[in-house]
Order: sequence, then C-alpha cells, then structure tokens
Amino acid sequence: MCGIVGYIGRRDVAPLLLEGLQRLEYRGYDSAGLVVTSPKTAGLKMVKAKGRVRDLEARVPKRFAGTTGIAHTRWATHGAPSDENAHPHMSADNKVAVVHNGIIDNASDLRKKLEAEGVEFLSETDTEVLTHLIARSSAEKLEDKVRETLRLIEGTYGIAVMHADHADRIVVARNGSPVVLGIGEKEMFVASDIAALVTHTRQIVTLDDGEMATLKADDFRTYTTEGTRTTAEPTTVEWEAASYDMGGHDTYMHKEIHEQAEAVDRVLRGRIDDRFSTVHLGGLNLDAREARKIRRVKILGCGTSYHAGMIGAQMIEELARIPADAEPASEFRYRNAVVDPDTLYVAVSQSGETYDVLAAVQELKRKGARVLGIVNVVGSAIAREADGGMYVHAGPEVCVVSTKCFTNTTVAFALLALHLGRTRDLSVSDGKRIIEGLRRLPGQITEILDQEDEIKKLAEQYAEARSMLFIGRVRGYPVAREASLKLKEVSYIHAEAYPASELKHGPLALIEPALPTVAIVPNDDLLEKNRAALEEIKARSGKILAVAHQHQEKADQTILVPKNEDELDPILMGIPLQLLAYHTALALGRDIDKPRNLAKSVTVE
Repeated sequence: MCGIVGYIGRRDVAPLLLEGLQRLEYRGYDSAGLVVTSPKTAGLKMVKAKGRVRDLEARVPKRFAGTTGIAHTRWATHGAPSDENAHPHMSADNKVAVVHNGIIDNASDLRKKLEAEGVEFLSETDTEVLTHLIARSSAEKLEDKVRETLRLIEGTYGIAVMHADHADRIVVARNGSPVVLGIGEKEMFVASDIAALVTHTRQIVTLDDGEMATLKADDFRTYTTEGTRTTAEPTTVEWEAASYDMGGHDTYMHKEIHEQAEAVDRVLRGRIDDRFSTVHLGGLNLDAREARKIRRVKILGCGTSYHAGMIGAQMIEELARIPADAEPASEFRYRNAVVDPDTLYVAVSQSGETYDVLAAVQELKRKGARVLGIVNVVGSAIAREADGGMYVHAGPEVCVVSTKCFTNTTVAFALLALHLGRTRDLSVSDGKRIIEGLRRLPGQITEILDQEDEIKKLAEQYAEARSMLFIGRVRGYPVAREASLKLKEVSYIHAEAYPASELKHGPLALIEPALPTVAIVPNDDLLEKNRAALEEIKARSGKILAVAHQHQEKADQTILVPKNEDELDPILMGIPLQLLAYHTALALGRDIDKPRNLAKSVTVE
C-alpha cells in the first residue's frame, strides 16, 4: 500500500526521495508528493501531484535544494486521487508536514472538533487531522508534539513528521503500519519498505508498534509513545539493490516467475537432514515433545497466502496425519473463534506486515495460543510477534501479484509437514521419498518454464474470453483457486474457481462454448474422477484447457507438467498458470506489475 521515504543528511534530498518513491511504486498508489528543507533555508517547500512518480518529478523545480525531506505515494482511502489529497499534508502556518500510512478511525470526530475551532481543511484525508493537531500542540519539542497528538488518535499509522522550526530532525512513529530506519554514514533514512533503502544502506532498524524514533543526520534514538527509551540494534538485510532490478526482463512479474527454480533451491538449502529423512527447522522453536502434543493446525492468511495455506493444510494432513485447515485471517479475527491450547496456529504473509494477519496473530497471542509465522521479509512484524517460524527466502518480490513467494511458501509448508510427520508417524522411507521429491522441484520448474512459448500461444487464444472457470479436486482445488486469482488480478478477466466434484451443484449451468474451463488434472488416485468432470463439460460444448501429467483426450489443449510425488504435485501445477495469466494480460495490454486498484502490501483493513 502507500509508501513513505525520508532522508536527513548532507546530500541533495529531492533526487533521493524521488528514487525511493520509484522503488516503492510496486506497492500501488495514485498520487505522490514530497517536502524538503534544510538548516540553512527557511521554511518547508512542497510539491504534490496526482498520478505517477514521473508526474511528480516533472513538477519539481530545478532549484529545489534541501538536505532533509519526506515523501509519499498515496493509495486513496479518504478522498479521491487528487493533488489536494496527495501527501505530504502541511499545517496552515506551513510549519508542519506529515506523511502517513494507515487509517485514523476517529478522524471524522477530530476533524469536526478542529473545524469548530476555526481550522480550515484543504483535503478530504484523515491524515490532515494529524498535521493540524501537531501544529496546534503547545509542547516545545517536536517529539512531544507528535506524542501528544498520537494519544488522541485511534487507528493505524506509520508516520514521518517534519517541522520548520526543528529542521535538524525527522520524527517517525508506528502503530500497525511498517516503519523502517536506514542507518548510514552521517545520514539517516526512513521508509515503509526496505526496497527504498537498500541502494544506500543495508543496516536497518524496524520499529515495533507503539514505538517512535527521532532521526538526525549523525544519530537516531528510539522510544515508546509514552517516552520510555528503547534499545534498537541495527540488523543487516540480506537483499541487495540489484535484487530490485528487472535483470533484462520486460516486467518484474516475468522476472519473478523465472526466478522460481533458484528461489525454491534457496528455501531448501541447509534444511534437509538426510540422516533421519527429515528437515532442520530450528526457527520453529518447537521441540519434538511439543510437536507431538499438537492436535490441530490452523493456517491463517489473505489472498495468495491463504491459497498457499490451503495447500499446506492438505500436506500436513497427508504427511503428519494432524487435522489441518486454512482460513482467511480477515474472517478469523472477527468471528470470535475458539482458541484451543492444543492447536498450532500458522500465520502466512509475504510481507510479514499484512494487517489482518498481524491483528489475528496479536489476538491469538493475547489468548495464549502458540503461533508460527511463515513470511518472506526478515524482521517483519509477524516474524517478531510469532513464537517461531520460517522465512521462505524467495527474495524481493516487486510485482503486486505474487508468484515466486507463493511457490516458496508452499515448499515451506512441505518442509513443515515433513517435520511434523517425521516427529510423529511418517516412516523413514516416506520421509526419504518426500525429500527426493523436494530436490527434484527446481529442475522440474525449469522444465515448465521452458514451455513458455507454447503457453504464450494458448494465452493469446484465451485473451478474448470474458470469463473463465477453474476446477480441481482435493489437491487440485487450491491450485485452481490461486490460478483463478492470478488471472483476475493481472488480466482483469473474470474468473471463478470451483471444486470439480461440485459441477453438478450449480456451475454446469454456466458451461457453454464462450466459457473456457481450466482443469487441474494430476495423475493421482482421483484421475478418473477428474476425467469424468471433463466429460461433463465436453458434453455441453465447453472448451477445456487441462493442466496435467499426461495428455487428456477430452481437453482441447493440455499443458504437461512433470510428475513429482502426489503430495508435492500442487507446488508445480500452478506455475504454468502463472505464465498463462501473465501472457493473457500481456496480450490485453495490461499494466502487469501494477494492476489497477491493488497494492502489494495491504497494511489496512
């Protein structure tokens, strides 16, 4: 979602801010702006623009000097995209500037109170409330002005604040929305995502909820919103600036699809234990006795992470024989679920900052549950809140739609299922079988990606469809769900996923030549059942594209996928459908890396 970038040091700040905003464009936004100052110049100078960062850059004057600044890309919540609603927001006396990610729940009440006191608002945003409250605070220090204001706020925020009378500092705060500090040599950075920082520093500090920081050019300090000093030791991020480049590909999505073989190799590296036919997952903080006491596994995620959790739940049931299911975190946290002490909860999030997942984790922790996190970003909020977990090591994923992170998350679930299984009743021979299957995955992914030209031709045929149906049974159903989501996200073609076994209970009414069906047909114990579903569709003149391990006679076309172990087949069967979605979107001329209305990291409800 919205992006924050800030800098204080000796360098000319505007080019640094614009570069940082460009690195955050993948998060989704509709307007952008920046404000700059320096100890040697009077006042704050601001430029804002509806549209892309390039539109903002075109408006920045050639002489726009400053050594301190904050910038923002906004994704509209309160008020439509416009110059006026773009961040930063400035106080009436032009002394206070604020950028903000999140939502202020009591903004309407605060706005009415300020308007009654004579404050004139220039935007429709909730953020402008913050600006006026800080400006009207009687406290002398900027930190105290911000702290007083935050006591009045209900909701989520990641903020950065500048004040013309305190040009030697930037004050930042976090509650539910990421804020990351970058530690440089006599210069400091702040951002909502490390993507904006890695060009300049790999030393970072991630703020916790309820934590603030003051940045000066040669120092920083962290403290709670109550004023208590906190200890923050910088950590070194593993991702380098080159990881965020396209590497010769036309889009980030294409690059990230083609990085999957290497990414899967990374998530496996150092974790396989051949001696005992199991895996090393020390980060779980779960010993064998504790693992054997688990009576149920509940997986929580949103969107693609939820679908990965569905695949994970099936693998855990099959390999560990523990009842397991997946549920959208956004629903779980509002239904007052019964929290069982014998249940292991697993929170899944690519960013590690997804608000609904984080809120579910915090509620579970409050009720005494054991929670594991499966995330991609080291040091993210869910990673810190959970009792233990796994990093999926997919590397930076810049495209809004997830591909390699989804695949690595499903592999991480295979490792977790194998670990739990070998702790319980999974035999050595079955453990060895799964390990051999895991090791085959990178090579098989490469085999699938080598079919790209053929898949591109198929995509060009299906690009004319107004709607598509995706079906699968048991292991194939989550694959169908994820493939349907990918097509919707990136091509804007309506798509629906349904269990193949449920065709007679409604979806058959939709079948006609104009509605193509994509069928997931693994060569497992349900092969004949899946073929029967194809018969039903074909009898009604439906067009069928099968994703299968062998040619399907009833399908109009078949994409062949290498066979692995039955339990691991879903990991591979979704990959050709990522390419199908990509090339369908390409044929339709879509903005593939930044689909409309979507954001990479959803840090609000």
